[in-house]
Amino acid sequence: MNKYFRDFVLNTTGATAISSQQIIQTLWSGYGEIVRVELSGSDLSSAVLKYIVLPAETAHPRGWNTDRSHARKIKSYAVEMRWYHEWSVRCGERCRVARCYATTAAAGESMIVLEDLDAAGFSLRKSELDKAGVKLCLCWLANFHATFMGVRPEGLWLTGTYWHLETRPDELAAMAEGDLKKVAVALDERLNNCRYQTLVHGDAKVDNFCFATNGQAVAAVDFQYVGGGCGMKDVVYLLGSCLSERQCKQWQHELLGYYFVELKQALEIVNKPLEWDRLKAEWLSMYAIAWTDFYRFLLGWMPSHRKINPYTESLAAEAIATLNQ
Repeated sequence: MNKYFRDFVLNTTGATAISSQQIIQTLWSGYGEIVRVELSGSDLSSAVLKYIVLPAETAHPRGWNTDRSHARKIKSYAVEMRWYHEWSVRCGERCRVARCYATTAAAGESMIVLEDLDAAGFSLRKSELDKAGVKLCLCWLANFHATFMGVRPEGLWLTGTYWHLETRPDELAAMAEGDLKKVAVALDERLNNCRYQTLVHGDAKVDNFCFATNGQAVAAVDFQYVGGGCGMKDVVYLLGSCLSERQCKQWQHELLGYYFVELKQALEIVNKPLEWDRLKAEWLSMYAIAWTDFYRFLLGWMPSHRKINPYTESLAAEAIATLNQ
């Protein structure tokens, strides 16, 4: 960390010194690091820094290190800075995010100074979830979607998620010819033309949720792909990230039912009266569509991915039949 950024952290937090630094993780494709700093002389004992440095040369674990990929990442970090600086304050305790203390940028580097969620009681990380854990995350998503229902994603992605078709023409071109490739544009249009739009987290996998030690709540991180869209995109991505094929099949109806109960309650809390039956019917009809849209991305990006299984293929068949009617 150079002197400019070190002084910025000290001034932002009111600390007199950074007593220690710990790398939490490196950012995708070598674009920087997430670092926890212990602070001296401040009311804050620690903070988390998302430190973005544009690499001289880009690399990608799957080989997708194109100019388009680089441009997408650059925009994603600008979106995340805008999100934390201007939007995140709207999230309440029911869709908890880290408090943003400050953001700054200089000469190809940027930094977001965030609340340490571990110190705030959200210190558990998980890669698999039981049903109760999934419901905690679905409750977070329902409240997030309700909070931002109907807003315009100014300064964010017009279309949220990292896999939507407009930003993935290379992966579309790499797909084998077939029925799914033929309906790729129709899938995208069906999602984008939903009557009921909100902000989607855009990368709502289990890895991006921090679990409270008391087992009663979660907080979310990583808002590089937050933007407009149908909330069902977040729901299907979450379920696919933490459940087995068997669990997805067995728990689908119960978990979707739970999400909609929470969404209706959350909309009432934020006083956004909508035509509930129409919203629920539309978003339920998007379940197979949204799942299949992500499947479309996987087939171009990594056709050997574990999420490509008979459950996914059955939903794709359902979605294709719907679009061809």
